[in-house]
Amino acid sequence: MLYSLNGILQYKDQKIAVIDCGGVGFRCLCTLNTIAGLPATGQKVLLYTFLDVKEDALDLYGFSTLQELECFKLLTSVSGVGPKFGLSMLSSYTPDRIALCIASGDTKTLTTCPHIGPKIAGRIVNELKDKVQKLDLGQAGGAELSAVGQAAAASTGAMGDAIDALLALGYTQSEAAVALAKLDPEADVEELIKGALKALAGR
Repeated sequence: MLYSLNGILQYKDQKIAVIDCGGVGFRCLCTLNTIAGLPATGQKVLLYTFLDVKEDALDLYGFSTLQELECFKLLTSVSGVGPKFGLSMLSSYTPDRIALCIASGDTKTLTTCPHIGPKIAGRIVNELKDKVQKLDLGQAGGAELSAVGQAAAASTGAMGDAIDALLALGYTQSEAAVALAKLDPEADVEELIKGALKALAGR
């Protein structure tokens, strides 16, 4: 079906972009991040697309990057997470941030997205934690995602205690996991906490 649109930006607002391809205007529903990155009207633009086929409508979604498109498709594969929810989540966070939240089990951050409650956030984490590693976030992003998943899985020992301590200090699960993923997993809990706090302070 439609993989991408490469044409002239005819119109844009906070929710949609219309791309003129050979005289045909394609209306795309977009994330706020994609809209923010669009050029001025009349300029050339490329959007990667997803066509949602319903009985009474055909909705076309447009994304500025393949990472955003793939994350959208992954999110909407979860039961109860439709395209509107997927668009809302990717308007709130980038694909790599969503992937890190899923890998670290950070449902708290996911619930800050409009219309995403604890039940849906939990379902997203449970259904995608093993699939999110397949997202192409680049070499650095992929390595960080893998390390975060390993740190988050350490529910016992010094790493688990360090995560609990950081959560008690008000950091989210994904923030704690990202900071700890860069440290030696064999270090004692005090060293892990100090190292993580130093990393978090330097963000």
